[in-house]
Amino acid sequence: MKFSVSREALLKPLQLVAGVVERRQTLPVLANVLIVLEGDRLSLTGTDLEVEIVARLQLPEAGESGELTVPARKLVDICRSLPDDAVLDFSEENQKVVLKSGRSRFTLSTLPANDFPNVEQGSGDMQFQCEQQDVKRLIDRTAFAMAQQDVRYYLNGMLWEVREGQLRAVATDGHRLAMCTRPVSVAVDDAIQAILPRKGVVELSRLLDGQGSVEVVLGASHIRVSTDAYTFTSKLVDGKFPDYERVLPRGGDKLVFGDRNELRQAFGRTAILSNEKYRGVRLQLDDGQLTIVANNPEQEEAEEQVAVDYSGDTLEIGFNVSYLQDVTSVLSSENIKMTLSDSNSSALIEEPEGGDSLYVVMPMRL
Repeated sequence: MKFSVSREALLKPLQLVAGVVERRQTLPVLANVLIVLEGDRLSLTGTDLEVEIVARLQLPEAGESGELTVPARKLVDICRSLPDDAVLDFSEENQKVVLKSGRSRFTLSTLPANDFPNVEQGSGDMQFQCEQQDVKRLIDRTAFAMAQQDVRYYLNGMLWEVREGQLRAVATDGHRLAMCTRPVSVAVDDAIQAILPRKGVVELSRLLDGQGSVEVVLGASHIRVSTDAYTFTSKLVDGKFPDYERVLPRGGDKLVFGDRNELRQAFGRTAILSNEKYRGVRLQLDDGQLTIVANNPEQEEAEEQVAVDYSGDTLEIGFNVSYLQDVTSVLSSENIKMTLSDSNSSALIEEPEGGDSLYVVMPMRL
């Protein structure tokens, strides 16, 4: 095997592929990235047996075809440390890879390519095309609400639901919920649900640059997302996602409209003096005004007053300020709309102009 490639062409795909590779592995070959050359087409593959990413590169000229695996971390570090305009010459010599660039020479150990595990490709039950920017938006708008290391393992991921003409992403950790829906051209009879594991969501988000379209294949136990340069495959979480429709608060009669940026900054300032563990703040609603109060065990207090568009009964309700900060940070509209009913009911937060995202935050007893 022998080929040449420029550092700038190799570095980004190599970093994305190596990102999947875990630092601690059960199999030595999982610390490696699989390099396959066929003529002038180079492919790089990394996997942790749950998530697999394949990157494809077009080389300027054909090399000697072959396949092998080399340590991922070391190869990334070598590429990163070379000058920007460097060209790397790869060649294989008696079970080692020799990397030359300018006056540098590196010899890396290899493991045979047939030891490299393959994420088995189940039959794809369903297939559709959509824009990269739609998938990226679905992830960006909801990923923050995924649970981390929850015993309810199906919450440590993101639900993708395909319905007639739309793709929806839902994430919840039991205290808050984020949902985003985008129109895609897909025809299905019944809603199809799949739960992507947390790591899969993070890696997929890194792959998408928002340009062009992607092909999504949903199987019984796998999802595959393909762009021109990458193929991402992930196992799905085996479990039943909670019925999120039931969580959406209905019939809230108190509508609050406020400037998103003002609220975001006010939440950020009051958060400084909230209880570090519980992060609770008290919201007091009066006509035309929202007062945000935070206390902590040291008897310190922060209070912010924000002008909002609201008329109705006064209401006092407690929330985890981090959840409110997350929502106000991820939305991009100028204003936000909060729908509340009473101090024991969840708040529904959305963009006032009928956006594609909905957020539910449960109240706290303070």
